[in-house]
Amino acid sequence: MLDCKREFHDSEEGVRTAMPENDTTAPGADATPGSSATPGAGAATPAVTREALAQAALRVLEREGLAGLSMRKVAAEVGVKAASLYWHVRNKQELLDLLNDAIMGSAEPPPREGGWREQFHAYCWRYRRLLLDNRDAAKVVAGRLAPGPNLLGLMEDQLDRLRAAGLSDADAAMASYLLGAFVQGFVLQEQSPISAAEVLGGSRREIAVAAGDLFRALPAEDFPNLVDLADDLTAPDMDARFEFCVQRILDGLAALLPPDRR
Repeated sequence: MLDCKREFHDSEEGVRTAMPENDTTAPGADATPGSSATPGAGAATPAVTREALAQAALRVLEREGLAGLSMRKVAAEVGVKAASLYWHVRNKQELLDLLNDAIMGSAEPPPREGGWREQFHAYCWRYRRLLLDNRDAAKVVAGRLAPGPNLLGLMEDQLDRLRAAGLSDADAAMASYLLGAFVQGFVLQEQSPISAAEVLGGSRREIAVAAGDLFRALPAEDFPNLVDLADDLTAPDMDARFEFCVQRILDGLAALLPPDRR
């Protein structure tokens, strides 16, 4: 990640005073924008910042997954009532925007060594590792464009490298989207149950072996390709599949470059 640690402070205009329609609790009369005073508490509660909320959301996500993430649980994580969060985020979707950028905060772009192909090969592998290392991270970031300081730094770094490689401005923008969307989609599939058998405790390898056995047992006159390619279809692990996909994407990007830049 580029060192893009610009401070994003809430202004008074950005204070969220509107509460959800189904939440009758409003910030107390004594509370001031940006504070986390609890109505009727009579004493100050822990200070809440957007950064603190993002880090608390990361901890809840790691413990309980995206399905278990809620405004109330994040509020409890920072030691305040849920109403206090609405000074900073209006709803769970805005909380996910903060969480998205917090996840990107631990991303580290590869060094600018070697050619563009080596750099973006490393980029893809690092991004996959980041999403796999953080529970449900792919579910949070997939399809979400919520530029915070961390994501902005990543985007700037990627675009700079793509343009330096020789891609046109339009191709560089599309390539940046392609690389992110591919890795996110791959990890989403990688983390989804391969079948009901995995949910019940079977390993992915065991399930793949069983699928290979099924393919080989099919009548060859009806399924000649499945029979012939049973091993090729089921033997590669996810690392091998990811590597194949990355190389083919890089091949495609190379075709957009002048011959002497490939």
